[in-house]
Amino acid sequence: MSRRRLPPLNALRAFEAAARHLNFEKAGDEIAVTASAVGQQVKALEAWLGRPLFLRHPSRGVALTPLGERYAAALSGILDRLDEATAQALRPEASNVITVSAMPSLASNWLIPRLGSFRDRHPELDVRVSVSMKLTDFAREDVDIAIRFGRGDYPGLRTDLLMEEFFFAVCSANLLNNPERPLREPADLRHHTLIHETVDGVLDYVTWDRWLKAVGVEGVDTSRGPRFTHTYLCLQAAASGQGVALATSVLIGDHLQAGRLVQPFPHQVKGAYRYYVVCPEATADRPALAAFRAWLLDEARS
Repeated sequence: MSRRRLPPLNALRAFEAAARHLNFEKAGDEIAVTASAVGQQVKALEAWLGRPLFLRHPSRGVALTPLGERYAAALSGILDRLDEATAQALRPEASNVITVSAMPSLASNWLIPRLGSFRDRHPELDVRVSVSMKLTDFAREDVDIAIRFGRGDYPGLRTDLLMEEFFFAVCSANLLNNPERPLREPADLRHHTLIHETVDGVLDYVTWDRWLKAVGVEGVDTSRGPRFTHTYLCLQAAASGQGVALATSVLIGDHLQAGRLVQPFPHQVKGAYRYYVVCPEATADRPALAAFRAWLLDEARS
């Protein structure tokens, strides 16, 4: 095997930080050294390569050379992977604690009510639930496994389809049984208040407009009605008789079984996105994570 020709790691780290900031002082703050030390490391790397990586302008600071731009772009990905590998290596192999990240609505309505069955199956393992609307950065966050809502394109991660999602109307039983404004078919929604979920940055999410179009109903004013930022808030508003909300097969929780909500008609619309279980390939087969992933998939199937 031929020997690798690798420049000093400290010099690479200093150069990559300086390239991102285009400022030696900011780079020094990031890696906890002085701007002068960053400059010396960059010069050492340029000497090792025999080619300049920065152009120095006394009045305008520094700028990357074409080689510097290409080298910095390649190094950023390499250092990110090194950071992730190191973070994974520092985690105990035999840890009995699993940290799972999920969206607040999924955690409260689907995941947490089921965790008792996981404890029954694996009493030796403990689960910590972290809620977030952001994608998990496994390299920088203390998270082992995540449940994501999307199209399943997650390069570098072990990805398993958890479940699909279907949208349907729900309301309180009192609203359903109102003799003056019956709810027997979707067209009857024109006589009722619609409760909306505000979802930012998610294209093709099933809103009332999309749902009504999919079931072939026109003439319903969707511009009015209260709006909430989370599914469980919409469901709570519907359960208290404030109007009709869109629920999903994943996030409805036990509202239907407990009678807090009813489904006035059977029409359902399939969502454009699915739920996936994801974790880094490097840790996917650890016994604890494999057990938790298998349990999640069993729960979704049942």
